[in-house]
Amino acid sequence: MGIARYAFKGKRRFNIRTFDTGDTGEFTNREEAVNEFVENLLVINKKQQKLYSERKEGVIFVFQAMDAAGKDGVIRTVFSTLSPHGVKEYCFKVPSAEEKSHDFLWRFWSALPPRGFISIFNRSYYEDVLVGKVHAFYKHDIVPDRMKEADIIAERYRQINDFEKYLYETGTRVVKIFLNVSKDEQARRFISRIDTQRKNWKVSSGDLKEREYWDDYMEAFETMVNETSTKNSPWYVVPADHKWFARLLVSRIVKKTLEEIDPQYPPLDEATATMLQEYRKTLIESLGGEDYYKEQEKQPKEFSDPSLIPAEMLQQEALQKQQESEERLKQNGFKAVRKLLATNYMIRSLNDIVEAVAQQGDEDRLEPSSEEGANEEENTRDAAEIREHIKEIVEANQEDDDNA
Repeated sequence: MGIARYAFKGKRRFNIRTFDTGDTGEFTNREEAVNEFVENLLVINKKQQKLYSERKEGVIFVFQAMDAAGKDGVIRTVFSTLSPHGVKEYCFKVPSAEEKSHDFLWRFWSALPPRGFISIFNRSYYEDVLVGKVHAFYKHDIVPDRMKEADIIAERYRQINDFEKYLYETGTRVVKIFLNVSKDEQARRFISRIDTQRKNWKVSSGDLKEREYWDDYMEAFETMVNETSTKNSPWYVVPADHKWFARLLVSRIVKKTLEEIDPQYPPLDEATATMLQEYRKTLIESLGGEDYYKEQEKQPKEFSDPSLIPAEMLQQEALQKQQESEERLKQNGFKAVRKLLATNYMIRSLNDIVEAVAQQGDEDRLEPSSEEGANEEENTRDAAEIREHIKEIVEANQEDDDNA
C-alpha cells in the first residue's frame, strides 16, 4: 500500500477528526508485517552507508506527537541498524533561559546535520506552534513593540516554512512525522505506566494535566500540518494506536526518503586509482609476487568486465561480499522470526528479533560460503562470543513496550 495516503505535501488538507488512528493498512496483525520491517531496516542500513560516504546531502527526521504516542520506541527500533557515527538524536525539552533570550529557531541551528549525516529531532521547533500555541507562551515573551500587534503563530508558520525551504535549498532535507494517537489509547498507555513500577518514571502529573487540553492540541496539530506541508518538506501523519504498524510505516518513510536521495559510493579519481594500483603491486609482492597471481588464477572470477579498471573491480567485489553478507543476515533474521511466531512469541520490538538471531543454534544457521569456510573455526568462536555479548546487552537494556 505504501505511504502516499499518509503524506501531506501541501496539495490536500489534513482533517484530524476523520483520521483513523487505529489504521493498520493492508495488515491485520503484526506478524504479517515482520518480514517487510526487517527488509526495510536492511535497505535503510545500506542507504545510510552510502549517504555517509557520499557526503552530498543531510537529512532531518522530525518527530512530533502527544505524550505516550511512541516516539522513543519508533526511533529506537527503526534507526537501530544505522551506524551511530552518521546519526544523532536530539531531544528538545523546555527551552532554557539562554535559549528563550533568542529567537525560537536559534537552538536548532547547532543540531543541523552535516552533509552525509542524519539528525533525529525528538520534538522540535514545532513545539512553538503546538504547546506554545495552546498555552499562549508567546504572550509572555519580551519582544520589540513592533511584534506585539502581530499574529505570532501565523508568523511562525511562515518562518518555519522559510527555514525549511532554506535548508532544502542548501543541502538538507527535512521529513516530518506526526505520530497520531487516540485519546483512549493514550489513556491505556498511561494506565500501563502507572501500574508497572519500572515505567512509573515515564508519567507525570504534567502529562495528565495536558490531557485537559486535548481538543486544543488536536486543532494545533491539524493546523500545523496544513500550514507547513510542502512538496520538499512533507508531513507524514502516522496512525499510532498500534505500535507495530507505526514502526513499519516510519521504516517505509525513512526508506523512501533515502531511496529518493539515491546516494552512491563516491568514485575514485584517476590519481587515487593509480596510487592504489601501485600500492596493490607492493602488497602483492609482499605475498610472493608471481606465486600470488598463480594462486589467484585458480580462483573463479566473479567480475570479468574488461571495462572495469582493477580498482573498480576491487570495489565491486567488496560490494558483492557485502550484499551476500546482508542476504545471510536477512535470512537468519527471517528464520528467527518464523521460530518466534511458531511458538506464539509476542514480538514487541527489534530487540526481540536481535535476541532470537543471537540465540539460534549453529544447526539453524545458513551454511557459510567456501571463503568463510577457510576461517570456520575462528568464525565459530567469534560468533559464539558475539551471541553472548548481544544477549548480555539485550538482558541489560531490554525494555518492554507499553501495552505489549
